[in-house]
Amino acid sequence: MQLVSTRNGKKSVSFRNAVLDCLPRDGGLYVPAREEDLRPWVMYMDETTSFSSISGTLTSALLKEEFSPVVSERIAATAFSGYSPKLRQLDDRLFSLELFHGPTGSHKDFGLAWLASALEHILTMEDREAVVLAATAGMTGRSIARAFAGKRRLKTVLVYPKGGARGLDPESLAKNGGNILPIEVDGSLDDALRLVRGAYANRELVSRLGLTLANTVNIARLLPQVFFYMFAFTRIRRKAHGDIFYAVPSGNYGNLVAGLYAWKFSLPVNGFITDSTPALSCDATGRCVCLDSMVPLEKRGANDPASPSNIERLEQVFQASPALLRGLVFPAPVAPASVPDLMLRAYRDHGVMLDSATASAYGAIDAARDRVDSDEGTVVLVSKDHPSFEADQIRVACGEAPIVPDFVKTAAEPVAGTASIPNDLAALVTLLEDFTGKRP
Repeated sequence: MQLVSTRNGKKSVSFRNAVLDCLPRDGGLYVPAREEDLRPWVMYMDETTSFSSISGTLTSALLKEEFSPVVSERIAATAFSGYSPKLRQLDDRLFSLELFHGPTGSHKDFGLAWLASALEHILTMEDREAVVLAATAGMTGRSIARAFAGKRRLKTVLVYPKGGARGLDPESLAKNGGNILPIEVDGSLDDALRLVRGAYANRELVSRLGLTLANTVNIARLLPQVFFYMFAFTRIRRKAHGDIFYAVPSGNYGNLVAGLYAWKFSLPVNGFITDSTPALSCDATGRCVCLDSMVPLEKRGANDPASPSNIERLEQVFQASPALLRGLVFPAPVAPASVPDLMLRAYRDHGVMLDSATASAYGAIDAARDRVDSDEGTVVLVSKDHPSFEADQIRVACGEAPIVPDFVKTAAEPVAGTASIPNDLAALVTLLEDFTGKRP
């Protein structure tokens, strides 16, 4: 697979280069350079094909120039051993694609696990090492630590706000011989993000230490999210009525862009419904509009490595034909105040508890009905994170709380003995150099 920047479609790089040096110099984001026809593989798989097998097969199909089939299968098997999304049928025309069945209950678990596995294989083949640097304040840090723990050629530095390091496995920590280093900056999450942003702005430092990203700026975090949609299709292809739509929570639009890539890779799908935001909404006529498109790429700042948005990737999908955006993506307004009622309705009508982001996507299904024929088709609701993360909100909305699994119960436990640094970029750089043993 060749990739190009959203801001320069003429210069392509290999997948390996895009993963190890995941920030294009022009400030854009890496995207597939061409469409891939995966229909022969997708149509061959069925409901008996495991998620790991689907992922291995599609990894090989997409990255055949760089990975052998054996390596592709090994990457997927290492990433998804014992874990898989689940598809639940809610009624005749509504399904829920549950992405919270990974080790930490976050939909990010799957993308992070594949990224960590792919990176480890690339680094092993090239006999080199890399460092993942990320700012975090919540469950994302646990997901990153869980995915990268134990990797021999990868070190991970998690930058938390003061008092924010929680829920990490002690055995994975550097002080206990592991490869995960949590640190707390004397400041807020915004301060932690600023320091990480500053580190990635230093190209010499990025190259010398082998810094890479674990968020969706890195195309290798986004690519495996394509597999979700292929997995869901294998489960509904014999049950679906009419057209197929996916209802996707907005978030930073990573899952929506991954769904659009699945469509570009020949997945049978008729549209994507999402809750509208200021970045992606509808005009007065009900047509989908992306407000960022009003600003030419050359007049925009660089994409933020510490806090990504995938809007620019979404724009790139539709730049050749803006009419496709209006015919394939259906944002619908969902008032935040309506989320508790949507949680209650999903629980009352379908027996499922939804996190607030998924509840917003659920509400968008009704709000978009005047523009899509979802009443005559099948809708797959993409359910992001384990509902127990919002147990209190769900209890208030539904009168009953979700069962809290053990991995959530330990999520709030402080990490003892976490290193602390002042709110200063030089302090972070010194710590990184000490941790890697690489000084100028």
